[in-house]
Amino acid sequence: MNATYKKNWEETKEKLIRWWNHENTGRPVMMVMAKKDEKVPLDPKYAYNDVMEKYTNPEKMVAHFRNWAENIEWMGESFPNMSADFGPGSVAGYLGSEIKFAERTVWFEECVEDWDEVPPLKFDPENKWFKKHIEVVKECTRLANGDFLTTIPDLMENIDVFASLRGAQDTIFDMMDEPEMVEERIGQIQDAYFEYYDRFYDIVKADGGSAYTVFSIWGPGKTAKLQCDFSAMMSPQQFRDFIQEPLRSQAKQLDHVLYHLDGPDAIRHVDALMEIDEIDALQWTSGDHGPDGTLEQWDEIYDKVRRAGKSLWIKVYSGTVDDWIAGCDRLVKKYGSSCLYFYFNPMKMEDAKKLMAYAEEHWCDVKGTFEG
Repeated sequence: MNATYKKNWEETKEKLIRWWNHENTGRPVMMVMAKKDEKVPLDPKYAYNDVMEKYTNPEKMVAHFRNWAENIEWMGESFPNMSADFGPGSVAGYLGSEIKFAERTVWFEECVEDWDEVPPLKFDPENKWFKKHIEVVKECTRLANGDFLTTIPDLMENIDVFASLRGAQDTIFDMMDEPEMVEERIGQIQDAYFEYYDRFYDIVKADGGSAYTVFSIWGPGKTAKLQCDFSAMMSPQQFRDFIQEPLRSQAKQLDHVLYHLDGPDAIRHVDALMEIDEIDALQWTSGDHGPDGTLEQWDEIYDKVRRAGKSLWIKVYSGTVDDWIAGCDRLVKKYGSSCLYFYFNPMKMEDAKKLMAYAEEHWCDVKGTFEG
């Protein structure tokens, strides 16, 4: 990536690498995006004519992102990275589901009534959604011209894709009635995942690594966010039986892995997740519109993550800049600065300067009190 928008990209890459390795120096990794001018709107000439254009018109998508990137001061380790997603879990679309686009969301139509009538799930280079998606990502990358990164889409994996194809209720019945079939299909989904992942990786890889959508993560080699949102409906034993080994196998084939833990009902699986050595870091989301990641009640998660020697990705958004500083200050004092990644929503320039100044003064090379 050139210096059009991000001036200290080389230093940022080094800091991210140290965070992946749980040995960051100086202050924590901080994604701080400051708005240069609060009054500057998105240029109306880039308005989309319809919903499909928002997802499938590379020229307008890139112009829209450029307009955004030009009005942002990319502070800390924030860096311009453009998502060209077909919704969370697009592998389901490549494997047979119809994708339905809406203004604020994307969903996948169930398409499996009887698994006995469905041939093995496998990579299909001729699938209409995959062909369209790869075309969009390729053109977005070309138009970016190295000014910013395009990211690997939110492909998703394992039983989350299975459930998109089958439906949540029938998936639960399948786990009880035909566990061996479920395991076999998850294996097929995993094999297909890497065929698709590699096609996107070959397009978007840059500077010796890759960025993954939504989470603003970059790492050398193959980088990805993994998840299992369906785990909210699974017992700890079911998670171990159906998901732990596929996740371990998947993580082994990647170079850097962030696990996305979503919602209170998923917390019961943290122990099993921490047994997977190849997961490098964990990101916790408290659920739709829930409190941010700095609350002390989430320490039950963070303690286990740090005890396992992994890094933390924490989103900070509740309250004012003073609240953000207080919440992060508590975490830095407890866990130290070497393993923490703080993501902040775009903010006013004055708030960004205050936040960065405090971090440089108080959060550098802090060991932390947590003993594990």
